[in-house]
Amino acid sequence: MGYCINPLCKQRQNPDDVNQCLFCGTSLLINDRICLVKPLRELTENPFNYTEVFEVDDTGTQWNPGCKRRVMKVLKWNTPKLVDLIERESLTLRLIEHPCIPKSTIDDFFTFIPNNSSLILHCLIMDKFEGENLEQWLESNGRISQSVALQWLRQLVEILDEVHRTEFFHRDIKPSNIILQSSGQLALIDFGVARRVTDTYLAKVSGSGGSNTGRGGRYEITSVSTPRYSPLEQVNGQAVPQSDFYALGRTLVQLLTGIQLMDLPIDKKTGNLIWRDKAPQIDNPFADFIEELMAPLPGQRPQTTKVILQRLEGLPFKSKINRIVKSKLFLISAGITFALTLVALGYASLPVIANSYLNQGKKAHKENRFIDAESDFNAAIKYNSNLTDSVSEFYFDQGDRHEDKPELARKNYELAIKFNPKNVSAYNNLALICQEMYDLSCIESTYQIIFKLQPKMWEARYGLGSFYDDHGKYDLAEQEYKLAIQSSEQSIPAVNNLSRLKNIIGDYSAAEALALQGLQKGKDPEVQASLYKNLGWALLEQKRYAEAKTNLQKSTELDPERTDAYCLLAQVQEALNIRSKAKMYWEFCLILNSSLPEVQKWREQILERVLNKY
Repeated sequence: MGYCINPLCKQRQNPDDVNQCLFCGTSLLINDRICLVKPLRELTENPFNYTEVFEVDDTGTQWNPGCKRRVMKVLKWNTPKLVDLIERESLTLRLIEHPCIPKSTIDDFFTFIPNNSSLILHCLIMDKFEGENLEQWLESNGRISQSVALQWLRQLVEILDEVHRTEFFHRDIKPSNIILQSSGQLALIDFGVARRVTDTYLAKVSGSGGSNTGRGGRYEITSVSTPRYSPLEQVNGQAVPQSDFYALGRTLVQLLTGIQLMDLPIDKKTGNLIWRDKAPQIDNPFADFIEELMAPLPGQRPQTTKVILQRLEGLPFKSKINRIVKSKLFLISAGITFALTLVALGYASLPVIANSYLNQGKKAHKENRFIDAESDFNAAIKYNSNLTDSVSEFYFDQGDRHEDKPELARKNYELAIKFNPKNVSAYNNLALICQEMYDLSCIESTYQIIFKLQPKMWEARYGLGSFYDDHGKYDLAEQEYKLAIQSSEQSIPAVNNLSRLKNIIGDYSAAEALALQGLQKGKDPEVQASLYKNLGWALLEQKRYAEAKTNLQKSTELDPERTDAYCLLAQVQEALNIRSKAKMYWEFCLILNSSLPEVQKWREQILERVLNKY
């Protein structure tokens, strides 16, 4: 029995001995080579089912010399976006060469027009994998074991490795798109929404240019998603290769629990699936890894297939250790065994074990696996207590690297402090991060510890003074700046800030003296520029205009973007009655960037004067 390809035909089944459809007259031999054997999906008139899939007879032709069983996808509706998707799928299958991905050639993609119809059908032929998809397999066999899950995960990641290496990503991984072949090997099918990773696509996703319409930054990106399997960035039209890892994790959850994702509860606070209690056959290291694959943000997931494969290498060992440690026999014998081992080895192996854990911890941290990193570092210190400071310094360095990400930097500094509670530098950087996040309780408690550990740490006094200064608490800021200056001759930034503060409160002679003091000792050009500005400010207010002009010009020479210096120069030029230069400097004052309150005040004054003229 052959089938008619015409989706509008009312009687599509035909006897084997006819060449044309008995109802609509459409040829049953498509492109002089293809016969439709049977539909692999139910044929419906539902407009949302825009494709049909058939098993086809393409044997004995030049396009299929090996007589492989093949399938054909037929696009029913000729809309530009749908045509673009099936064209992309054809390109994807042609470019990716892997035995577990359907093979298709350029001749396997063509158009066909049914008899007496204006309908243009886009057809795509590909090899067929024999077996069950995992959705069907799960219904018959129930949830899988950890060993099967690890085996299947490795197979799928190895397939994805080739997909991603060819600069594509799948965007629709789920059990129904994975075929379990009789050989036990999985195959990945349905590349209908696959996307190529190009610089243009990444620019669109990141929103680095283009119009302001649509999704994906400032570009319109096609959004395709499968509920419960697609991460938020994909739902929003901003899928990235790591989106495949999220879908892979969700697929594993369904296979390990044997429960449809829509039937699993969701944590109302995090939006994460609550599933571990439904998969008691797996241990914590593997469950943690699956959670990492399903992390809400792409940057929190493993970044490449290579990273996942490396992590899979270590999972069996961690799982084995986890099972051993939880066993009653281990708890009873651990102390005895450990003691005997120490005597037998004479402690010789402990440094090696400790360094091994230390390296594992650094690797885990590099992959943003903080829980694993902390666990490994704790184990390293257990075997060699002298590593505490090394671990602390490692986290401290990582905190410095992530200063542009306050939450991540804060976590690193807190971990540095955990491993070395006397790491004053970590406390100081933590205090600065807490200031940036405006966490008052963290600021107060952290500085208390710093001043207890190191009362004369001028950097901490300066940092706290800057915080008070920024929030208009000038009396407290002055107190901290003075303590910083008393603590060290290196505290030139504190001298500079105190000089500015004295100008703000109107003590111009003190501001002048402090600026001169700082200029005698300070060598940093940026700080010097600020000191010359403060000196010029104090001289201006004392009506010593020529001296003020000289010092303010030195400030702008050292730092051409010193907005406050231009505002003050404008006032000096006005006092000297040099209107043309005053106007130029006022323009700089208004245009250049600054958030200083005194600059805002000067801007308001000049704008008010301009408006009053009109």
